[in-house]
Amino acid sequence: MDYQSFKQAIIAKAAELGIAEYELYYQAGSSTSVDAFQHSINEFSAAEEGGVCFRCIVDGKMGYASTQALSEQEANAIVTQAVENAKVLETDEQVFLCEGGQEYEPLNVKSYDLPDTEALIAKVLDTQEKLYAADPAVIDGSSTQGVVDHSELAIYNSKGLDLHWENSMFGLVVAAVVSDGKEMSNEYEIKVGEPDQLDADEIVKTTVESAKRKLGGEPPVTGEYPVVFSPEAMSSLLGVFSSVFSSENTQKGLSRLGGREEETIAAPCVTLVDDPFHPDASAQMNFDAEGCPTHKKNVIENGVLKTLLYNMKTAAVAGKKTTGNAAKAGYDGAVLVRPFAMYLAPGQSTEEEILAKADGGVLITSLGGLHAGANPISGDFSLQSAGFLIRDGKKADYVKSFTVAGNFYDLLNKITDLSDKVTLVRPMSVNVFGSPYVLVDCMPIAGK
Repeated sequence: MDYQSFKQAIIAKAAELGIAEYELYYQAGSSTSVDAFQHSINEFSAAEEGGVCFRCIVDGKMGYASTQALSEQEANAIVTQAVENAKVLETDEQVFLCEGGQEYEPLNVKSYDLPDTEALIAKVLDTQEKLYAADPAVIDGSSTQGVVDHSELAIYNSKGLDLHWENSMFGLVVAAVVSDGKEMSNEYEIKVGEPDQLDADEIVKTTVESAKRKLGGEPPVTGEYPVVFSPEAMSSLLGVFSSVFSSENTQKGLSRLGGREEETIAAPCVTLVDDPFHPDASAQMNFDAEGCPTHKKNVIENGVLKTLLYNMKTAAVAGKKTTGNAAKAGYDGAVLVRPFAMYLAPGQSTEEEILAKADGGVLITSLGGLHAGANPISGDFSLQSAGFLIRDGKKADYVKSFTVAGNFYDLLNKITDLSDKVTLVRPMSVNVFGSPYVLVDCMPIAGK
C-alpha cells in the first residue's frame, strides 16, 4: 500500500472511532553508498527505511503509535493503539497540532539528475585514482566515497494540514592519508552537489594539501594568545553548543539563556542565523516536524539575543509563537527543538586581514573530544586542538596536541572580528552548521 492509500485508511479509521484531532507523519528514504579503498570498490550498500507515526488527542492527552508497514490492517492497529496510549497517560502538558491554511515560503532548490549505480561506481573509482596520482605522499588508507540519497516527508492532520517534501542529494567524500616516511597524517573533504559540477581534481588537491600541512608539528608554548577559529573548528564548536539556544533546554534548566531574550549576550559584531533556506544546505525545508512554516531568523543580532528556537509546545509555555524549529530524530521520535542551517553571519574583513590582526597568535583548524570535553549546560570546554601559528600575519608552522579552554558564553563576548565568507561544514544533513573565520581576543592555550 502506498502512502496516499494508507492515509485514506487512517482517515477512515479515525472517523470510525470518532477521533476529531489527529496527525499522520510519514518519513521514507533510500540511500546508495559506494566506497573505494586502494584501487577498487571495497564496499557497496543500498538501503531503504521509513515508516509512519500517528498522533491523536483524546481528552486533552496526546497518544502515539507507529509502524513501518503500510497496510490497512496496520492503519487500523496504530489508530487503535494511539487512542489506548492516550487514555493511560498521566500528564497535564498542553498538546498541539498545527493549523492548516498557512503560507509556506517556496523552496528554491535546483534539481539535478542523480547518478545510477554504474555511474556512481565510475565516479568513485575515477576520484580514487586522482587521489593516488595527486602526490607521492598519498599512501594506502586513503579512500573515496560516493553517496546518493533520497528523502521524503509528509504530514497530514485533521486541522487541514496536508504537506509533502522530497529531497535528493549526491555527495562525494575524499579522505587522504599521507606520509613523509616518518609519520602519517590525514584529512578529508565532503562536497555535495551536481555530480558533473563537482571538481574532483580540486577536491583531491585541497584534501591532499591539507593533509600534508599536518605532517610534523609540535605543541605551541603554553600561554595566552589571540586565536582564530577556522570555519571548520568554529562550526564544530557551534554544533556542540547549539543546544543552548533551544527553548526546550532553557525550560529544563539546561541552558543559561532562559529569560534572556532581548539581552546582550555577545559582542556587537556577532550575529547568529538559523536559515532553513540556505543555498549551500543540501536539504532546505519550508516546514518543520509539526508542519509549521519555517523562516530565516537572527537568533543573535549584533550581540543581542533576539529569539530562542521554539516548537509549538515550548512556545506555548513561554507565551510566544513557534519559530518553526520542531524536529524529530525519526518518524517515530518525540518532537524536539533543533536548528536547520545555523551559522555565524560574516563580517567585513578578508581571511587574510583576520590573520593579520591575530599576528603572533594561533589559528585553530580542528577540535577533538568535543562530546567529552564540552559541557553545554555550563558552557565550559577544554578541547584537544591542532592548527597553525600565525607569523607575520600569515599561517606558519603546524602545531598540534595542545588544549584550548574557555567558556562558550564568554567566547561569544570575546569575538572581535569575522571574515567575509561563510562556509557550511559537511552539509549532508537537514541540520548543519557554518561559520566564517572568527577572531577571538586572547584565549589560554596549554601546550609545552
